[in-house]
Amino acid sequence: MTFFLDRRGALAFVAALTTSLSLFSGVASAQTPAKPAEVRIGFQKYGTLTVLKAKGDLDKRLNAQGIAVRWTEFPAGPQLLEGLNVGSIDFGTVGEAPPIFAQAAGADLVYVANQPPAPAAEALIVPKDSPIRTLADLKGKKVVLNKGSNVHYLLVKLLEKQGLKYTDITVVYLPPADARAAFERGAVDAWVIWDPFLAAAERQLGARVVADGKGLVANHQFYLAERSYADKYPQVVQAIIEELAKLDRWSENNSAAVAALLSPQIGLDLATTEIAAARFAYGIQPITPAIAAEQQKIADAFHALKLIPKPIRIADALPKSIRTAAK
Repeated sequence: MTFFLDRRGALAFVAALTTSLSLFSGVASAQTPAKPAEVRIGFQKYGTLTVLKAKGDLDKRLNAQGIAVRWTEFPAGPQLLEGLNVGSIDFGTVGEAPPIFAQAAGADLVYVANQPPAPAAEALIVPKDSPIRTLADLKGKKVVLNKGSNVHYLLVKLLEKQGLKYTDITVVYLPPADARAAFERGAVDAWVIWDPFLAAAERQLGARVVADGKGLVANHQFYLAERSYADKYPQVVQAIIEELAKLDRWSENNSAAVAALLSPQIGLDLATTEIAAARFAYGIQPITPAIAAEQQKIADAFHALKLIPKPIRIADALPKSIRTAAK
């Protein structure tokens, strides 16, 4: 595994985040924030929130304060952020594309933090006996993916790299489980997917990687909150980030334990989980103007392709403490 924040760096980030969270509403309050009855966290079948849930440290910390932690699993980022948009969760983690689609749909979300790039953790794959060998061979083929997920942008960049248009292929939109079924029965020619589904397809199906995200996309994971919740309960969001920072420091010296925790959570054997975990980037980091600018490029690309109905400003979904710098 690759880690990016040492202990000093992680503590500095948490200290900086404390200041940032106090400014979510634009004015730091001298009063003690109200305490919520619960925090509802959305997670996917992989990643640091899944490990945090398995370890139970956040639950213990917040339960001791009388705050319940409710965990809800989602099949992918777009579905998770739809949950945030309709008020069924308060906090969650997704890739780069889902918050763009959610913001375009009117979700009142705020970026809180992110993981470092993990470009090898998503790829375009084909069956082991497929005649497709290069990106050029995709022309006229059916490619399946989860609409609005990180891999949606990966596909855009892969086609761009090859000089193909988005209309040169037929895109089929399916969530991961249905996409795998279509891939297995040969209803589609290629699948653009992320870990751990990627690692599972490689090991269980012998799927072949035509291209991954290296050199094309960053594949950040973002932590987001529903804005009114973050405004009202910044101390809860801060507690989640602090526990994630601790988790990263623990994971640095316990990679085998991380895989062992993840394996039963995601329903995959240990060997497959270890492959996926090795491609994930650990080391929680603050949202910066540079990261926001990368997100804006993705949003602009999606709008140019008419994948989102209107242009959006990523700056509108940032904490007010860094919003001006990101414009």
